[in-house]
Amino acid sequence: MKQLKQKEQYIVIIEHDEDRLSTLQNMLSASGYRHLICASNQEKVFEIIRPFQGKIDQIGVILLAHDLPQSDTLKLSQMLTTLDGHDAIPLILMADRATKIDEVLMTKCHEANAATIVQYPDKGNDLLPLVDLAFALKNERDDRIENEEKLIRELSERRIMEARLQYLVAHDELTGLSNRSGLEKALDFAILRCNNFKQHGALLDIDLDQFKVVNDVEGHEAGDRLLIEIAVLIRSVLNSEAFIARVGSNLFQVFMSKTVQEKALDMAEKIRLTIDEFDFKSGGNIYNISASIGVAMLEPIEAIKRPSELMSRANHACYSAKTLGRNRVSLFESDNDELISLRDDAKWVPKIRHALSEDLFKLVFQPVVKLSNGQVSHYETLLRMVGDAGELLSPVQFIPVAERMGLIHHIDLWVVSHAIDYIAALPKTQENICFTINLSSHALQGDYLLPVIKKKLESTWISPSRLTFEITETAAVSNFSKTREMVSKIRALGCRFALDDFGAGFSSFNYIKNFPVDYLKIDGQFINNLAVDHADQVLVKSMIEVAHSLGKKAIAEYVSNAEILRVLKELGVDYVQGYLLGKPSLELLEDQYISIDELLGKSLDIEKLITQ
Repeated sequence: MKQLKQKEQYIVIIEHDEDRLSTLQNMLSASGYRHLICASNQEKVFEIIRPFQGKIDQIGVILLAHDLPQSDTLKLSQMLTTLDGHDAIPLILMADRATKIDEVLMTKCHEANAATIVQYPDKGNDLLPLVDLAFALKNERDDRIENEEKLIRELSERRIMEARLQYLVAHDELTGLSNRSGLEKALDFAILRCNNFKQHGALLDIDLDQFKVVNDVEGHEAGDRLLIEIAVLIRSVLNSEAFIARVGSNLFQVFMSKTVQEKALDMAEKIRLTIDEFDFKSGGNIYNISASIGVAMLEPIEAIKRPSELMSRANHACYSAKTLGRNRVSLFESDNDELISLRDDAKWVPKIRHALSEDLFKLVFQPVVKLSNGQVSHYETLLRMVGDAGELLSPVQFIPVAERMGLIHHIDLWVVSHAIDYIAALPKTQENICFTINLSSHALQGDYLLPVIKKKLESTWISPSRLTFEITETAAVSNFSKTREMVSKIRALGCRFALDDFGAGFSSFNYIKNFPVDYLKIDGQFINNLAVDHADQVLVKSMIEVAHSLGKKAIAEYVSNAEILRVLKELGVDYVQGYLLGKPSLELLEDQYISIDELLGKSLDIEKLITQ
């Protein structure tokens, strides 16, 4: 049977007071509701309902006077909402203004299946929005039930999914689930019941961890099939009262009413395990699928007013689950460290975007000195961001945020482009000056950087040998094959590479012999106490010998005093860098030679130097 439109359905008004009945009829008629049937007592109720037997779906909402004479209105409410076994007829109880609507009364109404209880409105400001919402939700449920019943009757299990896609054009046409709009309507009603009847609920945010891999490798058709199968899996775990929606490409949300925190977490874990045990097969390949799940509670004490608030909380909790390692369940907690960090990140994002668009980044330069003769071999380019007050902000303040929020590749491109432009603009007297450019851990995992370097070298005509790109040990070994491939391509242009933080993870020795770099920068933790720590001296000596045996130059950074410099000279390091030789500056040094003997001959107040 075709679903009746909202204005075509009947409103049953059960009211004994003629003045109140007249007021209700006028309000509803003025709002466009024409199909009104009325009864003044319980006996007449069943007389007017009898013609609707077998077609109870024609009734959209029931308005019942709380003070109906000679009637147990709560029992009557329970009977009317379950006519013909149909439990989706919204019923709104109307109390006079003398009736105190307290928690006890709301609980009784809730147990009697009443959607809500309101006092008689004067102008309909309270009642009419509730009637509209009740109609919308009732029609949504009727439509879903009607179509599912039709599918079950007419089709086999394989055809169920295909036909479901046909009917659910108004929802999610792929999975047959509700879409975001449908979920928001359901949450509107849930929030109303929570506020009026203290009814708990829970929203689950389910993000498939491996979806992008399947979609990229097997194609969109396989990705679509995966989403369909996951939708079926989720439905199989939940009871019929749960409201499931697909709200993003690989994102599902589930609302469970009458659910406390412990039950919600148990159900989320059950869904996670069910998905984790599922193997997706495509093109002869088998993919182990997992999900990160965030849980947000709907509780009276929270006073949530909008569906977007609850949906955002569930999404934040899901993000926390992903950052903790994926394939796990995380509960939204307002004092959660991960969420606090996420909020802090959100404050930095517009600042970073503004700096990129308005060119509010600055390059500063720190000299790297050849220890044998004191010549400035090259300068390491370091990044700063101009703050609101014109101050220069350290990269430790914004680079981690940029990496987490997907902005780091924009910064990589800015640094590379501006560093090359800077070196190209140097006068002919400085044509031998070289730069080291730091790259993020993400820069060599994609293909966006290489074309930019090629284009800039072609347009500026500078020698590629004047550019040395620097990556950390951690970045190099995290995806060794891909990183080595990109390093080789960039070195083929004539550029050089340096491996920073060498020795930090003690993994470099296993990889470095097969890694195409020209310089090894010894991690600063081994340099800081080099003058007094014998163990550090042994380790640094070993690192220098490894570098030299592999035909690479060793650089020691964090050189802060003459004693450290003296030990490094004895150990045979090739290059030194640190505050003793020069702090980062917006300008290059006027003299490209530094007297090593002079530095060794006197102690400097480095703390004073740093604060200058």
